[in-house]
Amino acid sequence: MKKRSRIVALVLITVLLFSLIGVTAKTIIKNVNLGLDLQGGFEVLYKVKPLETGDKIDETAVKATSETLESRVNVLGVSEPKIQIEEGNRIRVQLAGVKDQNEAREILSTSANLTIRDANDKLLLSGKDLVQGAAKQGFKQNTNEPNVLLKLKSADKFRQVTEKVSKMNPNIMVIWMDFEKGKDSYKEEVKREQAGKQPKYVSAATVSQPINSSDVEISGGFSGQEGLQRAKNISALLNAGSLPVKLDEIYSTSVGAQFGQDALHKTLLASAVGVGIIFLFMLLYYRLPGLIAVITLSAYIYLTLVAFNMINGVLTLPGIAALVLGVGMAVDANIIMYERIKDELKIGRSIKQAYHKGSQSSFLTIFDANITTVLAALVLFVFGVSSVKGFATMLLLAILMSFITSVFMTRLLLSLVVNSNMLNDKFSWFGVKPSNRYDLSEGIDVHDLHSRWDRINFVKLAKPLLIASAITILLGIASLAIFKLNLGIDFASGTRVDIKSAQPIKVDELKQELTAVNLPADNVTLAGTNNENGVVQYKKALTKNEIQDLKTAINNKYGYEPNVNTVSPIIGKELAKNAIIATIIASLGIILYVTLRFEWRMGLTSVLALLHDAFLIVAIFSVIRMEVDMTFIAAVLTIIGYSINDTIVTFDRVRENLRKVRVITAPEQIDRIVNSSIRQTMTRSINTVLTVIIVVVALLLFGAPSIFNFSLALLIGLMSGVFSSIFIAVPLWGILKKRQLKNNGGKLTVYEEKKSNEEKIYV
Repeated sequence: MKKRSRIVALVLITVLLFSLIGVTAKTIIKNVNLGLDLQGGFEVLYKVKPLETGDKIDETAVKATSETLESRVNVLGVSEPKIQIEEGNRIRVQLAGVKDQNEAREILSTSANLTIRDANDKLLLSGKDLVQGAAKQGFKQNTNEPNVLLKLKSADKFRQVTEKVSKMNPNIMVIWMDFEKGKDSYKEEVKREQAGKQPKYVSAATVSQPINSSDVEISGGFSGQEGLQRAKNISALLNAGSLPVKLDEIYSTSVGAQFGQDALHKTLLASAVGVGIIFLFMLLYYRLPGLIAVITLSAYIYLTLVAFNMINGVLTLPGIAALVLGVGMAVDANIIMYERIKDELKIGRSIKQAYHKGSQSSFLTIFDANITTVLAALVLFVFGVSSVKGFATMLLLAILMSFITSVFMTRLLLSLVVNSNMLNDKFSWFGVKPSNRYDLSEGIDVHDLHSRWDRINFVKLAKPLLIASAITILLGIASLAIFKLNLGIDFASGTRVDIKSAQPIKVDELKQELTAVNLPADNVTLAGTNNENGVVQYKKALTKNEIQDLKTAINNKYGYEPNVNTVSPIIGKELAKNAIIATIIASLGIILYVTLRFEWRMGLTSVLALLHDAFLIVAIFSVIRMEVDMTFIAAVLTIIGYSINDTIVTFDRVRENLRKVRVITAPEQIDRIVNSSIRQTMTRSINTVLTVIIVVVALLLFGAPSIFNFSLALLIGLMSGVFSSIFIAVPLWGILKKRQLKNNGGKLTVYEEKKSNEEKIYV
């Protein structure tokens, strides 16, 4: 009865888990906050500057500006806007899901400094003369056309102004929003209006006699639905308050709604394909433990999304990639434990003994492997921006949840199966053939087990491969010196425009369209199976007005609002500096941790292997001329954290083998330790990287184009990471250890016991 109750408990837990997922999944997914790249919207970073010469920008001014921007966002009706004050007098505004991005940008950046001037642009009245909060949008009684109604503080002052204007030639009173001295002119705007373009001034009325009233009506130029919206915006801006400062856009990115939906659907499909293949692999290779892994991996995905919603995270495209990469990390934890259990079964232990021994010996390995990835994710979170920060947030959550589900939940479910005693002789259910088992009385140790890798002398192979790696690095340096990197606008500054079309795009037609709005492109490239996607690049950062003209033209021509990403030279330099700092800090953190947990030689060779992986990604991107952006840096840092994972697992086995040897007296002993450690962990290394590569390849083939470079960098890094762990990190450690042996006079005590079995020294 007791045996059956554990199996019943396993079934009940599984049924309850999947029932919970089935009932709540739709609500959880619906409540996920989608980022700009998944639902459309825009992000802009403003630098706050003085409006008038001599004005000072202090913390109070920046805060007041932020509050004014927030009140303006409320006018737009955007759900969950994000407005942050940053260092250096900067304000970052993120508006996901905003329908009219041009309108939103205009409302945010308009100073709402209303002035009334004559035809010679001389100031007559300003916003200081208005009653604050009294502006409203109305309709003319006779024509029912939209208008804007204002109230002045002094009717007498308005009478004097209108009397003065009525005697002038021309007797025109011009109402402006954000008049810029030296740039704006009534006469020039009249020419624009005559050419059929919208003038910058709000209205220009003829004044034939003095007006003795405190009420001002702005009318004309508000026809149609667009005019009505403009009238509403003007009144709303005036009531929200004018900005006492000037806002300069130093970074902006906008994503069309259609782009976001396509990216979401493609990346979710890629993720589903990748995760599905991983599930199938685990079932076929690990049998019953593989089934447990499928259950816990499903729980991992569900719990990660629940936790992400609880912290009000914003899901981005790289964030989805981080969630799916977390599946690979969770699989890794399962594989480490399952391989340990299989080894214990092979030397003759019972299923129950093998489970307890395997789960115990794998815990610290899993812990160490995850901590190093956490270090890289933390660095990304601190130094990353926007979608990269979202990636880091999801990666941190993914690591935490994968550890919880793969360590604790897997052990709980597997223990129910094992302790039921119903599978005591079902070794094949755990992926071990009875014919491959020794008898426990034979005294075979797990480190003495033979494997398919025994024929390979990794130490011997490492020497020519190390030379090959050195040559590759030299070629990479030459490539970087000659070709340099194809820097995206994140680092080089400028503007990138991504265009989508239902029909094939023709380069000549696109160039003509851009020239028509006085924005001839520096570079135009086409992509997609039928040239339905285009990329336009500018070396300069376009202004908000230029972006508005460009987006309107592209939308009218191709039927889709384009993505526009603009980075000023200031931000480009900052991002490049932060990327270098992030890489250095991540490397130092990892070398310190590995040194404390193992020894400095292992820490040093681990980081050398990581730098090899990072440099190889950079060199290959230089050769194939792929664009380098912030997501590329995220990929490099992820590889730094993920590649060390594999190295640590191998070094953990090196440490175990050293404990068996205790005293080294010959270099050949070190070679044997290196070879046996790699052989014993080789299957795990291959299986782990294979599962993650499955996901990355799925993202490459089916995912959104915007994360193609990110996925490609990950793929290169993953393959390089396995190579460097096997043929660089551990063999280099062997070389350093031989040098230590020589310096110690040919004898090296590597592991000593003192006082008790618990207090040990590892040299």
